Amino acid sequence: MTTPALDPYQDDCPTRRILDRIGDRWTVLIVGSLSDGALRFSDVQRRVQGISQKMLTQTLRGLERDGLVTRTAYLEVPPRVEYALTDAGRSLLTPLKALETWSIEHFAEVRDAQADYDGKVAVPTV
Repeated sequence: MTTPALDPYQDDCPTRRILDRIGDRWTVLIVGSLSDGALRFSDVQRRVQGISQKMLTQTLRGLERDGLVTRTAYLEVPPRVEYALTDAGRSLLTPLKALETWSIEHFAEVRDAQADYDGKVAVPTV
């Protein structure tokens, strides 16, 4: 069986779902938080400030389903669960680090462009 040509610019291309996953802001931050090794759920939540427990759970499940993260449950009292990047997840670190670096380097430029744009489109009050 041959695989059809993949073109993410086509609306029915399955690679779009992958791009949706890796382009999600929580995915970017969770993958980055796991870059130094396995973490417990609460440790990921502390590193990724602002994420709700529900969103963290959903994103980790999605990452696990997509083969980017593993979940390991330890039979201890109290139970312990750790999340770690798979090889595929680790392969995302370089491109995501490039995006992180870009966002830091271009922050002021983007902020100034936003202020300029907002100033032009603001509706004057009468």
